[in-house]
Amino acid sequence: MLSPFPSLPVREDMLVRYSNLSLQSHNVSLTEHPSAVVEKNITLQRPSNVELTCQFTASGDPRSVNVTWRKDDELLENDYLISATGNTLYTQYLFTIINSKQMGSYSCFFQEEKEYRGTFNFKVPELHGKNKPLITYVGDSTVLICKCKDCFPLNWTWHRGNGSVQVPLDVQMNDKYAVSGADANETRLKIMHLSEEDQGAYWCRAVFPLGESGDHVHVVVLSYLVPLKPFLAIAAEVVVLVAIILLCEMYTKKKKSHPDDGKEFEQIEQLKSDDSNGIENNVPRYRKHEPVGQ
Repeated sequence: MLSPFPSLPVREDMLVRYSNLSLQSHNVSLTEHPSAVVEKNITLQRPSNVELTCQFTASGDPRSVNVTWRKDDELLENDYLISATGNTLYTQYLFTIINSKQMGSYSCFFQEEKEYRGTFNFKVPELHGKNKPLITYVGDSTVLICKCKDCFPLNWTWHRGNGSVQVPLDVQMNDKYAVSGADANETRLKIMHLSEEDQGAYWCRAVFPLGESGDHVHVVVLSYLVPLKPFLAIAAEVVVLVAIILLCEMYTKKKKSHPDDGKEFEQIEQLKSDDSNGIENNVPRYRKHEPVGQ
């Protein structure tokens, strides 16, 4: 988008004052994107002069359109420019970002029957850690890596997550931690002599002139018995199954080796019954005589 704004003294004075800084120019078109909100994300890692331009096509008289700028929720002063070419409105905001407080969202608003907004989101570069949990074992060592693509932080720090709090690691513990980096845009944390207490979230943080950025790696520390548990469970099931099969076979063999046990028992019971009947038959029976009446 070609800038329709002249080189005004206020703009020249700002550029001269911060002539050692680079100029970042960004624009959004609410004409090409007729939705009510258009956003653009901008990565900034060092102080810069910034020039933001918004374009909007009015449905009626462009002079009736109210144009404002805001930083986050704060209304900015009238130190921005407005220009019109036919029904097309342009507004431009020129400023300098030199610290983290000036980062954030800058928005241009065009108020017609409906409000339209173009937003520029300024943030420091993102870091790239390991998205998936890092699985390791008790007694081993592991290396956590964080990288920043096309950026060069002033400093790197490592923290450990403790609930919602990040606690700085004592990297002076040489027998536990070692921090290194092959390049300025990378940091590595080596954790030695791992125990189950070492598992959890580890945060790497990069310090830039305009703020900090962070990412985390989740470490899972397992005992060597953990991978064996499924196999031990299967082995236990096999042992139980084999024991049941052996018991069934022993019972079947025993039953086959004594097939007449049941018949002998029945014969003994029959003999006992016959003996009882014989005794009852041999007992003499006495008839009761009643006296004869006189």
